[in-house]
Amino acid sequence: MYPTALTQLARVNPFSAPLFSLQTADEPQQSVGGSRSRRLAAAAAVDDDVSCEFGSSQYYALCGFGGILSCGLTHTAVVPLDLVKCRLQVNPDKYKSIGNGFAVTVREDGFRGLAKGWAPTFIGYSMQGLCKFGFYEVFKVFYSDLLGEENTYLWRTSLYLAASASAEFFADIALAPMEAAKVRIQTQPGYANTLRQCAPKMYAEEGLWAFYKGVVPLWMRQIPYTMMKFACFERTVETLYKYVVPKPRSECSKPEQLVVTFVAGYIAGVFCAIVSHPADSVVSVLNKEKGSTAAQVLKKLGPKGVWKGLVARIIMIGTLTALQWFIYDSVKVYFRLPRPPPPEMPESLKKKLGLTE
Repeated sequence: MYPTALTQLARVNPFSAPLFSLQTADEPQQSVGGSRSRRLAAAAAVDDDVSCEFGSSQYYALCGFGGILSCGLTHTAVVPLDLVKCRLQVNPDKYKSIGNGFAVTVREDGFRGLAKGWAPTFIGYSMQGLCKFGFYEVFKVFYSDLLGEENTYLWRTSLYLAASASAEFFADIALAPMEAAKVRIQTQPGYANTLRQCAPKMYAEEGLWAFYKGVVPLWMRQIPYTMMKFACFERTVETLYKYVVPKPRSECSKPEQLVVTFVAGYIAGVFCAIVSHPADSVVSVLNKEKGSTAAQVLKKLGPKGVWKGLVARIIMIGTLTALQWFIYDSVKVYFRLPRPPPPEMPESLKKKLGLTE
């Protein structure tokens, strides 16, 4: 008979994994530095060949660097698609579809026109990546320490959601100024062609507020997006190793593990695009129009208008998210950072539930 309190907790938790579907725990229970282990998807590594201790300053710094590369490079690479997506959102009468949007842009501005906004994109999303991935690791450890080992396992998806939301709150503050400049460059013909032209002009017209008036819609767009991105990714990795990959993660080579990372990232990216698209449409229009508020833009677009450009965004975000996780995990491999296996039920919890002899 299982203890009533723990059983009820597991059953009512809407984010918990199937509690009694267990795997054999072959990995050692000690982290690199000898401290108690955290059985998380981003816990201490089981490999002996690691360059730093999990949770150390070096670990967080390199995770932040991985975030810079994963977000800065990938968002810059898809600037042409992002430009067409933004124009579909703010001027659907002129830009009828993705193909038509590319054709009209090339006809009016040449192929160089497709690269408009690359500089604020690279700078802004690099800063966002630093905060998003770096703070995610920080908050995940912080919340895990608050919960304790057993509750961390039982409520791990809730922990992923809370840690990613906390990280994205700060990441969007870092992103907002460059996002505002990017949208102005991409959606207002003749306003400015470069960041050096755009930023002083925006400041002269509207002051510092011009760079941060879109931060609340950014939170509306990015926090749900990031919560889905991290929680869906973590649980998809766990599911793939459990049901799809024909051998345990410990027996997979590093390239094989990175393939799993890419697939899980793409699946997460599709869901990310859907949940965050309405707010993305509001951000695009808000940064184009002076003096507008998020509520006014939402009313103007209507229920149908907020979904304009969704197909383009699914293609962009799905590919983007997959590449971001692939690059981020590759950085961890390159710098020999702790990379954990999927989470397993702690032995102490198994004993409490009577699952071990």
